[in-house]
Amino acid sequence: MNPHTSASNAGVSALGPALAILAALVSVNAGAAWAKGLFPAVGSTGVVALRVGLSSLILLAIVRPWRFALRRADVPNLVIYGVMLGTMNLCIYRAFERIPLGIAVAIEVTGPLAVVILSSRHARDFLWVACAGIGLWLLLPLQDGPGAHALDPVGVAYALAAAFCWAMYIVFGKRVSTLHGGQAVSLGLLAASVVIVPFGVIHAGSALLSPAVLAGGLAVALLSSALPYTLEMRALQRLPQRVFGILVSAGPAVAALAGFFLLDERLTVVQWLAIGLVILASAGAAATAGKR
Repeated sequence: MNPHTSASNAGVSALGPALAILAALVSVNAGAAWAKGLFPAVGSTGVVALRVGLSSLILLAIVRPWRFALRRADVPNLVIYGVMLGTMNLCIYRAFERIPLGIAVAIEVTGPLAVVILSSRHARDFLWVACAGIGLWLLLPLQDGPGAHALDPVGVAYALAAAFCWAMYIVFGKRVSTLHGGQAVSLGLLAASVVIVPFGVIHAGSALLSPAVLAGGLAVALLSSALPYTLEMRALQRLPQRVFGILVSAGPAVAALAGFFLLDERLTVVQWLAIGLVILASAGAAATAGKR
């Protein structure tokens, strides 16, 4: 076979999954922007309750996890996985309430970045730590200068909490990854719903049952959970993990663009630079982790 033809075919075969990842990123952040539009009606807690609760019902109906046996030893890890998933969503939506989407997501992705780097034994990964650290230093309201104190510190704290929850979600998600098919995700979302939905009900009450709010919550659940999860799983079947990680690292940039176009959130040049450094750190860590 002609090597040029083979390389061309490989490039074409990788194009579909790459576009699927891009579509997933756009979907997630469009869902986040839509969710932010619902905050005045039911608050961030109410929106998270709708997203997690409706996503759980959708996946339970599709996967029907009760059809497969569940080992008793998996239950604690599954519960922690679900609680971290729900808390991560709650914290990042609280952050969205106070700071721009792109900045919140840039802070949040330091969670999975930390998991990759802490599991490494290579000195070169300190380069990615340095990139992420400089990016965070530029984002966080710790230094003097134009726009340095523009961010709500409570919003930043929520984004950092979401980063920690995302890291724990990955750690415990790995432990339950041996479960059948989508059983872990569907049962994890059920556990998340048990924890998060009551807070949403207490906060928003009967407003959650408004037809307009329910329709908006369903759109958020589909855009932020059902559709992107499906696209990502299909892409993972055809892409190397390294390439997948590099593509997903563009998340903060897509979030910033979604905030700009859908919510008119405008960032400074320094904030864009900071987001770029975090993206570079995430992509670099994914690339070197794949090679290892």
